[in-house]
Amino acid sequence: MSLPLGQGHRCFLWRFCRHLVYMSSNEPEKKTSSPWRLPLWFVLLLLCLLGVAVFGDKGVLRALQARSQRDALLEDIRRLEAENTTLRHEIESLRSDRRYIEGIARKDLGMVKDDELVYQFPQEKPKKEATPPAPQMPPEE
Repeated sequence: MSLPLGQGHRCFLWRFCRHLVYMSSNEPEKKTSSPWRLPLWFVLLLLCLLGVAVFGDKGVLRALQARSQRDALLEDIRRLEAENTTLRHEIESLRSDRRYIEGIARKDLGMVKDDELVYQFPQEKPKKEATPPAPQMPPEE
């Protein structure tokens, strides 16, 4: 027996009465299964697989970490290649350019030619904050 739509309170009473009838009889109540209902073991298996895929040795998090490490190493390689190029130019200049060698000798070692005069000026010490003079008393008359 089915009830016409629109009679919600009667529908509830109908379900309640039907439940009482099933409870009093020895027949088990038929369960209506949802098409989306999955067994518990299958859900646990999926969760385990998902955990391994995300947190495992070859998981997603490890792949992201490896990618960031690779990017940092590539940046280090670029920086070191630029530094190597600069050092190669400096080595070539030291081998062949006499003016470059002279500039280094003057700047780093403080060397001068025999016929040059060197003027040395005393370096100024940083001035300390001046303290104001103490107030003087007016002379007594």
